Amino acid sequence: MSKIKHNPAKEIQNLQFFGEFGGVNPSISDSATYTFLKAKTMLDTFEGNADGCYLYSRHTSPSNHYLSMALAKMENTESANVAGSGMGAITPVILQLAHAGDHIVSSRTIYGGTYAFLKNWVPKFNIETSFVDITDLEKVEAAIQPNTTMIYAETLSNPLLELADVEGLSKIAKKHGVKLVIDNTFTPLIFTPANLGADIVIHSLTKFINGTNDTVGGVICGSHEFITDLKSVNDGSSMLLGPVMDSLRSAQVLKNLRTLPIRMIQHSKNAQYLAEHLSKDGVKIKYPSLKSHPQHELYTKMMHPEFGYGGMITLDLKTGKMATEFMERLQDKNVGYLAVSLGFYKTLFNAPGKGTSSEVPEAEQAAMGLSDGLIRMSIGLDFDITDTYRKMKETLNEIGYFETYLQHN
Repeated sequence: MSKIKHNPAKEIQNLQFFGEFGGVNPSISDSATYTFLKAKTMLDTFEGNADGCYLYSRHTSPSNHYLSMALAKMENTESANVAGSGMGAITPVILQLAHAGDHIVSSRTIYGGTYAFLKNWVPKFNIETSFVDITDLEKVEAAIQPNTTMIYAETLSNPLLELADVEGLSKIAKKHGVKLVIDNTFTPLIFTPANLGADIVIHSLTKFINGTNDTVGGVICGSHEFITDLKSVNDGSSMLLGPVMDSLRSAQVLKNLRTLPIRMIQHSKNAQYLAEHLSKDGVKIKYPSLKSHPQHELYTKMMHPEFGYGGMITLDLKTGKMATEFMERLQDKNVGYLAVSLGFYKTLFNAPGKGTSSEVPEAEQAAMGLSDGLIRMSIGLDFDITDTYRKMKETLNEIGYFETYLQHN
């Protein structure tokens, strides 16, 4: 694994952006367009040759620049560019790297919106995608074709919590001259994919990084060259598709980013407690800290251990009916909310087969092991996690889970 000395929490802690009047938070640039003292400076800015100058907020703004710099520091990349949503980060990257006649190798278990874009949208532009088991490096390499331009994966996949061996994937990508794009949304701080060989790192800022579920946002982290290409006024996907982030929202995310290390530690601590106790009770739990997770050892080698194993767990309650009843009762008991998304202070849960992964056809869901009874849970910042566990176990008893599935085994 990477020996690069990089502490993402320290990088966040060491950020120093002052406001124009000495404010401890940078001033918010509440402008869509910017003036120039000289016409030549405007021309240079158009051509990307005037650092520190701003042209138009669809291109970038001071507020967006502050957040982009902070996230580049966190992910240990040369540069970054924020976007108005997670998909507003994902789609420009794909369209910047893949053109008509090109081919993409993607993990089979990814966010449903990304899957739908690769499966249903890019074929309109004569771009094909092969979906593979990303945990099988031999299958990944076998899927590469002469016209392949990128390998796309999530560090920890949505929703099955399969781990991508980023270092192994990077070796394959470099061998074949393709780019490795990693979505790190589920595991900020826990992994630094660029240190393991990823070329481009994406986040949905909506989730853990912002943490308050009151805005959507995304970011692309990569080399200066790639980010500059994305913002080119002539052929940059981010510039021309226009997925810009609002300056007010960008300033808000930057403030929330500063508490991310503390929040991730608590998310991980709570998720580990629930995973350990529920698994001892016989519930089918998937969580990377458990030795039953097929990639527990790889995860442990790749991670920054101080942040734990993350806030995401899955429970398989066998049937959609039992999963639905379990989630509705948990919401009634105020354990959490029956809702999509993740990274909130409150626990969020949904059945991804009928929700966040509903874009994936049922036959393909079955092939990858996504059952109707699978519940994806984003564990919150609960102060008393023992009470949360008690309510969850109580609810499993109420719906007859233990009686139905454990006493007959």
